[in-house]
Amino acid sequence: MSELKFGWHMPSFPVDGSSGLAFIDQIKHTLDCIHPHFDSAWMDDHLLPWAEWQPNDTPYLECLTTVAYFAALFPTLKFGTSMLCQSYRNPGLLAKTAANLQLLTRGRFLFGIGAGWMEEEYVAYDFDFPEPAVRIAQLEEAVQIVKKLWTEAPASFEGVYYRLKNAYAEPRPQPVPPLLIGGGGEQLTLRVVAKYADWWNISGGSYDNYAHKLKVLRRHCEAVGRDYHEIVKTWSAEAVAVAETETEAQHVAAASPYNEYSIIGTPAQVAEQLQAFVDLGVTYLIVRLLDFPDTAGIELFAQEVMPRLSAP
Repeated sequence: MSELKFGWHMPSFPVDGSSGLAFIDQIKHTLDCIHPHFDSAWMDDHLLPWAEWQPNDTPYLECLTTVAYFAALFPTLKFGTSMLCQSYRNPGLLAKTAANLQLLTRGRFLFGIGAGWMEEEYVAYDFDFPEPAVRIAQLEEAVQIVKKLWTEAPASFEGVYYRLKNAYAEPRPQPVPPLLIGGGGEQLTLRVVAKYADWWNISGGSYDNYAHKLKVLRRHCEAVGRDYHEIVKTWSAEAVAVAETETEAQHVAAASPYNEYSIIGTPAQVAEQLQAFVDLGVTYLIVRLLDFPDTAGIELFAQEVMPRLSAP
């Protein structure tokens, strides 16, 4: 039987008008509450709020520095990136940064990466924004470079978009972090997942959508000769509202701007909805609770929802 594990999707920007420092304190308070129960915490990789309903001048946390800060404060938790945009950093530098984080955290860094999608952000910060097929091809080269630098010394790579020549990322990470690739593109992204990923993630979406993506991923694995079962299936439940009564949970959901594909209800109802994904093969659930910065929801989730869930 696989062990079902849980991560908390830390917010990267406040939605209650908090200042930068007050927002940091809100996250720390939540981590204080959950660290005995959760396996990990995860941070977005953006420079502007990714949500259309949030103003661009909202205080926003950069991913890797935030992960490093909180990983030092909470030594029992793993910390992951959900997902690093491969376009925003040279892949060789990114591999070195990740290796260093793995050293500093003593093996608690979870490396998640994707092809990037937020065109407004690319334009604002002067990143090239090629067509999706090019961004995915760049992602495929980037993950090869990362893997090489983590396992070879010196490492060299000659691609269409990126290259290395006798490069080092010493000390190489021990253990090597899991390589999580995020995304659900059926023709290209899931093929990259099948070829290179240790873990796979998709954020939100319906049960039917997740089940369909798994079928596509299985076909890609068969095509490239990869064991489908080697890949850890993760899912990010981006909008969870849980309370003692269904009415209270509905009120929490209604007050939150995060409302797409919400999972709402009592602990038993929320567990039933999440168990459906677990039964599909998910062994790692990453959750965003909608009552943040209040911790009532995430504490109830830890106490009453998590014990109800079990991996097959």
